[in-house]
Amino acid sequence: MDGFLRHTHRGTARSALGRGLLEVLSMAHNFTYTVGRLAKRFGLSRSTLLYYDSIGLLKPCLRSKGDYRRYGPEDARRLEQICLYRQTGLNLADIAKLLEAPDSRLAATLEHRLEELNHDIARLREQQRFILGILKNPGLAERVGVMNRQTWVELLNASGFSQEDMRRWHLEFERLAPDKHEQFMEFLCIPAEEIALIRQMAQAKAPGPVG
Repeated sequence: MDGFLRHTHRGTARSALGRGLLEVLSMAHNFTYTVGRLAKRFGLSRSTLLYYDSIGLLKPCLRSKGDYRRYGPEDARRLEQICLYRQTGLNLADIAKLLEAPDSRLAATLEHRLEELNHDIARLREQQRFILGILKNPGLAERVGVMNRQTWVELLNASGFSQEDMRRWHLEFERLAPDKHEQFMEFLCIPAEEIALIRQMAQAKAPGPVG
């Protein structure tokens, strides 16, 4: 009789353990994503997630029966960060390093990326200014949304600036930040020869250092 009870108890325990394991697996299934579901949530293609897995950027938390990938909440949060950093233009290698780095590295990485963007924008603006100079068509500047000298002067006039006010503005700009002054005039698509002349006039009329 005792042996029968012990056998029955062990069988019941195994059965309960089995039910518990099934419940855990069921919960895990409900709280995970397939490749397709996770990709759809973030507007990505399935092949993108497979590529992220192949390079180690986003590994699934488990594999289901049949070796299907399953992604959990932590994986979803990681992918959310990846998508966020991708919008800044960071490459995948830099994103991988950033995800494993302390938070203190984030600011430095984004500041470096901002410098790269500023350089790219300046290069593209120079190319745009060069093309406008070749075509010599003032109307094109408005069509492509370029802030040119005419638009800038009209804005200053509308704000109540006189010709003397603009002259003093150039003098102060040249005195306080000559390099930025030159960059700003390039931004307005002013020809290089005229920029040099404006700067010479501003420097000639600027007051000398005190003392």
